[in-house]
Amino acid sequence: MTDTEVKILDAAERLFSEQGYAATSLRHIIGDAGVNLAAIHYHFGSKEDLLDQLIMRKAAPVNEERLALLDRLEAEASPGAPTVEKILGAFLEPPLRRIRVNPSAVRLMGRLYGEGLMPMIAERHFKTVVMRFLASFGKALPELSENQLKLRLQFMVGAMAHSIIALPVTGAACAEYDAESLTQELVAFLSGGLRAPAVRQAANRGDQ
Repeated sequence: MTDTEVKILDAAERLFSEQGYAATSLRHIIGDAGVNLAAIHYHFGSKEDLLDQLIMRKAAPVNEERLALLDRLEAEASPGAPTVEKILGAFLEPPLRRIRVNPSAVRLMGRLYGEGLMPMIAERHFKTVVMRFLASFGKALPELSENQLKLRLQFMVGAMAHSIIALPVTGAACAEYDAESLTQELVAFLSGGLRAPAVRQAANRGDQ
């Protein structure tokens, strides 16, 4: 990656996190980065492409570490499945550890979430990882249907995202935890939810 690309991405992260994606124009970014408009179009194309590259810069190392941890856990547990707690740890620990050393990523995530961009970002940048973890959780929790497990993973991601966004908030309970302790608390909480008895589907409730 060139110095110009790094400058543009750093400026975009700073401005998107401070004033939001919609409120930030390419001209704001070039002014902050000290480059011309042609440089953005040459290196990134559009503002949406720039956001994609920015998310990729943040997400790719996290996703690679998650998958490497999961690969190792599955190899160690073969032919069985890793425990729910170990799978949760592999999913939660990499982002929580990085957030502590890069607080601007917290603000960026909060802004993108508030603007309704997270579903699009999740589909583009996290789908492969989510499907891998879904399969691993499915082996560890065979009593759950695929739809039940998908719903509980939505709860899992929501709890993680809320904790990450709340980290820099003064007075937030999770702000008092380091990354390792917060991961352990989330693992303890979420493993109970994932293991909870399955609720019968609405179609089976006619006798109630």
